[in-house]
Amino acid sequence: MTRRLLAINFRDPAHPEAGGAELHLEHVLAEAVRRGWDVTWLAAGYAGGAPAGEHRGMRIVRRGTWWNFNLIVPGVLRREFSGAMRPDLVVEDVNKVPCLAPWFTQAPVVVVVPHLFGTTAFREANALIACYVLTLEALIPAAYRKCRFVVISESTRDDVVARGIPAPQVTVVHCGLDHDRYHADPATPKAARPTLTFVGRLRRYKGLDWVLRALPAVLARVPDARLEIIGDGPHMEALRHEVGRMKLEASVTFLGFLPGERKVQQLRSSWAVLQPSPKEGWGLTVVEASACGTAVIASDAAGLRDSVRRDETGLLVPYGDVGRLADAMVRVLTDAPLRERLERGGLEWAARFQWPECGRRSMDALLGEASA
Repeated sequence: MTRRLLAINFRDPAHPEAGGAELHLEHVLAEAVRRGWDVTWLAAGYAGGAPAGEHRGMRIVRRGTWWNFNLIVPGVLRREFSGAMRPDLVVEDVNKVPCLAPWFTQAPVVVVVPHLFGTTAFREANALIACYVLTLEALIPAAYRKCRFVVISESTRDDVVARGIPAPQVTVVHCGLDHDRYHADPATPKAARPTLTFVGRLRRYKGLDWVLRALPAVLARVPDARLEIIGDGPHMEALRHEVGRMKLEASVTFLGFLPGERKVQQLRSSWAVLQPSPKEGWGLTVVEASACGTAVIASDAAGLRDSVRRDETGLLVPYGDVGRLADAMVRVLTDAPLRERLERGGLEWAARFQWPECGRRSMDALLGEASA
């Protein structure tokens, strides 16, 4: 008899703002499909998105919108996924805010956590919304105390355990990597000018303001350095304004969204990739950069200190320290032996991450089965 699995996450892979958390869940659920589960992914709707769809053997069901999704999930579970339609397993991806699924379904619930916001919510949202996020996160121990958890980094594990989830119920499974796309290519030379690259959604909490504050000190010592920014998002105009105010237009380029191969070419040609966020679940972009043979400079913050091996694949800098960030950027741009050592270390580090292995180990942990 086919077993039914319902996954709950704010976004599905087709959502215009789908990112690393959705990619991770996709690979976990693809493993469930491979094992014969009938998988449905419940997500929020978006402009132009059909109420239902299909992806890699999964049924996609879209209800509500991003701002009310967690509020409508209880009713959706009651109307569409109860009684004869009750799933055999619910996988809630606690990404954005928790939907508190164990309180609204009789099916067993297991949990995937990329990361929790904590006080970093105040860096992105206004105080009212940030307090709302923190209030919902405070309910995690009460709602999920009996659930099995899969988290993507040691930092997230420590965060979840500190909030009251028993440590034996939490398993760390690192993200995988698409090695067919992200790999070094000797035919792609490094940029002629010393180039730093940022990749990600342009949101306040991603830390690019910190990079801009450090850039003048870098240019004082490396005048031809440049910063190239891949991605778009709600903070773009504020960042453009800051670049103009600081008169950095000649050294900063906003590339916007780049399709896959162009993004990879940029990662390969860059002298270093920056990840200045104060908190991440893992930091998939830095491992992608390492796989492309590029050094990394990142904040010494939760998640990133797990995905970046200190002084082996990249340099870690205390978040917010402008002087030390500038020094790190100058070191990587001017010290070729250091840069080459970080590139070699990154290639070795990135080689160990595989999406099929991530999916297999994650499903084993969620089902309470031992991985070989």
